[in-house]
Amino acid sequence: MNASNDNTAANRLRGWWASPPRTGLQRLINPIVYRHLRAFGVMHIAGGCVAAAAGLICLAYHVYGWAAFFLVLGAGNLAGGYWYLTIDRSASA
Repeated sequence: MNASNDNTAANRLRGWWASPPRTGLQRLINPIVYRHLRAFGVMHIAGGCVAAAAGLICLAYHVYGWAAFFLVLGAGNLAGGYWYLTIDRSASA
């Protein structure tokens, strides 16, 4: 009745998170995102372009605080999207 259960929630989550085997910093990527790296990479780059455009518009209206926010957000999205595409390109080679 009180037998040990090896199928605990922590083991299931750990198994799900490690489901596609990854190494190094790639373990930080969500498994759902890792399974569709190219699509998420392109979406990050598109979002980064939109955020950078919003930052440039804010610069044109001399709203420097918002401009800095959107430009940093855009740079982060562009860097993340490039990283995803680089991982996808190296995995398929």
